[in-house]
Amino acid sequence: MKRSKTYKEHLTKFDRHQMYEPGEALDLVKQMATAKFDETIEIHVKLGVDPRHADQQVRGTVSLPHGTGKTRRVLVFAKGDKAKEAENAGADYVGGEELAEKIQGGWFDFEVAVATPDMMSVVGKLGKLLGPRGLMPNPKAGTVTFDIERTINELKAGRIEYRVDKTAIIHAPIGRASFETEKLMENMTVFVDALIKAKPPAAKGQYLRSVTVCSTMSPGVKINPLALMAASR
Repeated sequence: MKRSKTYKEHLTKFDRHQMYEPGEALDLVKQMATAKFDETIEIHVKLGVDPRHADQQVRGTVSLPHGTGKTRRVLVFAKGDKAKEAENAGADYVGGEELAEKIQGGWFDFEVAVATPDMMSVVGKLGKLLGPRGLMPNPKAGTVTFDIERTINELKAGRIEYRVDKTAIIHAPIGRASFETEKLMENMTVFVDALIKAKPPAAKGQYLRSVTVCSTMSPGVKINPLALMAASR
């Protein structure tokens, strides 16, 4: 892969093979976030699970105390009083069949979809379109619910969904480069604490195998998993 001059310069600022303390790693990443836009700070966690087995899936949601620095566009499938509740709570799009038709026509101008249980007969038909994009409402992710107002408020405030991929890695945003290190640290420790609590009973051996943080355009900086686990407790 061809790397830019800036990326190569960033590589000279730290040892890619060294595991840093959490705060030190975040400071390094912030220093390397020199793009003209406010870069997203991401965490990538390699877990000691085998995602091929149903009893070793890791999936859930977590509300970051300082949010992600980005307001998410929320679509809600609801009708009647629940549709009014969604509108009052600040949902960007609210509807039923008409929204489903727009999505079937190729419209995906939203970042998270929520549905009331009585609308799943409509939403279920969109599985092949929403599923691959990670947009399908799901009870395990808390996006199939009658508690519409609370769900929208949490999503707008910084609730994120995480899910282990086929390589046993979880990827998630924990803020922006403009965030103070302390706020990024708090977001990161809350996120890792949620991962630890979500550890499947079937997982054996070391659970947090490796942890890396980076910005949108920077190389990844390794974090000592033991130090991060200690900070998360």
